[in-house]
Amino acid sequence: MKQRLASGCDRLDTILGGGLIDPSITLLAGAPGSGKTVLAQQYAFANADPARPVVYFSTLTEPLSKITQFLDGLTFCAPERIGTSVLFEDLGDVVTSGGLNAGLARITEIATRTRCALLVVDSIKALRYATPDQAAYTRFLYELAGRLSALATSTLWLAEYDTAELATSAEFTIADTTIALSTQASGQRTNRALQVLKLRGSGFRPGWHAYRISQDGLDAFPRLSDSSDGDGTADPASLARVSSGIAGLDSLLGGGFWPGSSTIVAGPPGSGKTVMGLHFAFHGTELGQHSTFTTLQESPLQLNRAIHSLGWEPRSRGVTLRCESPNDIYIDEWFYDLLASLNASQTRRLVIDSLTDLAAACEDERRFSEFLHSLLGRCSQVGISTMLTLEIPDLYGREGLSDTGISHLSDNVILLQYQRASARVDRALTVLKTRASANRPYTTTFEITGNGIVMDDSAGPDVTAAGRRR
Repeated sequence: MKQRLASGCDRLDTILGGGLIDPSITLLAGAPGSGKTVLAQQYAFANADPARPVVYFSTLTEPLSKITQFLDGLTFCAPERIGTSVLFEDLGDVVTSGGLNAGLARITEIATRTRCALLVVDSIKALRYATPDQAAYTRFLYELAGRLSALATSTLWLAEYDTAELATSAEFTIADTTIALSTQASGQRTNRALQVLKLRGSGFRPGWHAYRISQDGLDAFPRLSDSSDGDGTADPASLARVSSGIAGLDSLLGGGFWPGSSTIVAGPPGSGKTVMGLHFAFHGTELGQHSTFTTLQESPLQLNRAIHSLGWEPRSRGVTLRCESPNDIYIDEWFYDLLASLNASQTRRLVIDSLTDLAAACEDERRFSEFLHSLLGRCSQVGISTMLTLEIPDLYGREGLSDTGISHLSDNVILLQYQRASARVDRALTVLKTRASANRPYTTTFEITGNGIVMDDSAGPDVTAAGRRR
């Protein structure tokens, strides 16, 4: 079994197929400010050992004092390990006065003497400016790689290359692993993503993966393209249908929801989407199921007021309430945070209010579709029933959702709309789709009262009059 170097971020190690192979040469490439130095320092402290220390070389881009200046603000930094487990060395003066050969000798001497487990060169590209001869720089890289390989020393080379430049660089050719870090502006946001371009001797997660830089270092979020990491064998707690909390709606659905199913509730503003989601969440507590209601539309005050008005208690132990602003979330980070919360609370009912706001955090429609596919697949596998609200602009007469591009991902689709009745406007719902069920496609009027949703008992067969929350 190959030995691996831990990054200090489990999700990054997952992207790398378990971590960087030890020993190997890894190239961390990206524009200034993309997080290369933070990630390299994170690797340094994650693998520091007095018996086999980490040696961190600064070169010609930044003085050593500047590289170490901001370490105290990072939570992974352990000052007591500096000088024993993590050794910082200035290579810039050596190369400036003696050229690349002097730098090669200095690196070799320290790597041999310390028997270091990891050697960082920040930045390797800066050493190109120590000689006008590109061929000499390439020979230096090959000689350095050979010596470090003979010493079985893992190496991180940091370089200020963008993805387009990498293909023609000597560092890319020599390195065993190449990780590209990218920072892109999207409106008022700054999005970061990394990609593993190659990793010899190991599989890895392809594509671009979001990452964040904070005082805790670099945190990565593997691309959401899979339905789950499991074997696909669902084991729901029960195969019996579960109630929505609205008896009349259960009849239209053919008897309620299947465990692990997904439902989209679509409608214009004020049509009752949030109220239907609250029914679904709080009825779960009556069945002994923990629910999570996450909203990107309501503030905590607004949500608590709505829950009180319907006769429920916001502080119910059986319901986790999450209120977040769509302006402050990054969809990948939000996803993994939600998964951790669902697992910790053993949630069996999840409401997301609303998909419209969540989509605003992801401008790429295809990527958002992958996100939904992964979220719904993971929830289905563990038996979590999901309800997702979707805001549509049409106040009257909407008959389908084909232009949204997401209705095909759900098991059930419920359309809420308004109907004109003389001088009065009524709320109405239609069950457009129920997967693996024979639904009742009747348009049924309903009211929102102090007891929640009350459905009309005369609109179509098999719709019961017991629409009130019990």
